[in-house]
Amino acid sequence: MIGQRDTASGAHFAFTDRWGGVSAAPYEELNLGGAVGDDAEAVRTNRELAAKSLGLDPGRVVWMNQVHGRDVAVVDEPWGARPVPEVDAIVTTRRDLALAVLVADCTPVLLADPVAGVVAAAHAGRPGMVAGVVPAAVRAMMELGAEPSRIVARTGPTVCGRCYEVPERMRAEVAAVEPAAHAETSWGTPAVDVAAGVHAQLERLGVCDRAQSPVCTRESGDHFSYRRDRTTGRLAGYVWLD
Repeated sequence: MIGQRDTASGAHFAFTDRWGGVSAAPYEELNLGGAVGDDAEAVRTNRELAAKSLGLDPGRVVWMNQVHGRDVAVVDEPWGARPVPEVDAIVTTRRDLALAVLVADCTPVLLADPVAGVVAAAHAGRPGMVAGVVPAAVRAMMELGAEPSRIVARTGPTVCGRCYEVPERMRAEVAAVEPAAHAETSWGTPAVDVAAGVHAQLERLGVCDRAQSPVCTRESGDHFSYRRDRTTGRLAGYVWLD
C-alpha cells in the first residue's frame, strides 16, 4: 500500500503504490483519485485505508483540485463543505494536518522545513514544472518562515525521462525554460524529464536535501500510469510533521 516512506528530522514523507485497496479494474486497487471515473465510495474507503496505514486521521488530510498550473493555497484546516480550490500546491504550518498530492505519471513533490514547521505538497506535471509551481511553493513556504537551506525535498514515483516521449518542438519549448528537463527516450526519440527539471529548480533555490524515487510509473506494474493505461487510478504523496 505505502510503496515508499521516509522520515527526516520530524518530517514524514510517504508515497503509495497501487495495491491494498478496494477499487475494481481498471482502477485496481488503491486508487486515491476522485475524478477518474472510479466508484466514489471505493475512493473514500481507499483514502481511509491509506491514511490509517500512516497513522493519520483521514479527516485531517488536505487534497487539491489539480489543474496543471502554478497556483498555491495556504491551508490551516480541511476544506470541509467549501469548494476545493483549483491549485497545484498547498502549504501549511499546522502540525495536525497532512497534505496530499495525486499523480499517475506527473511528479509528486513533498517539501518540509521541520524547524519552521512548514510543509508543502506540489503537483508537477510538464506544464506545472514549466510554469514554476515548485518554486512558487517554496516561496510560499519562505513567506511562512521556511529557509531553503533547511527544506527537505522528496519526489515520488513519476514517468522517467527515458519513457516520457514528446514531439521535438515540445521538448525544445520545455528545455528553453528548464534545460535540465531535456531528455531522450530509451528508443532514441525526444523526451522530457520532469523530475530532473524539478530538482534543478530546487537546487537553484538553495534546497540541497533532496531525494528522488527511482520508480518510473510507466515501467512499473505496481504503480498507476496514465501514459501507459490511459484509464487508470491515481497514486498519492503525503507530507506531515510530528
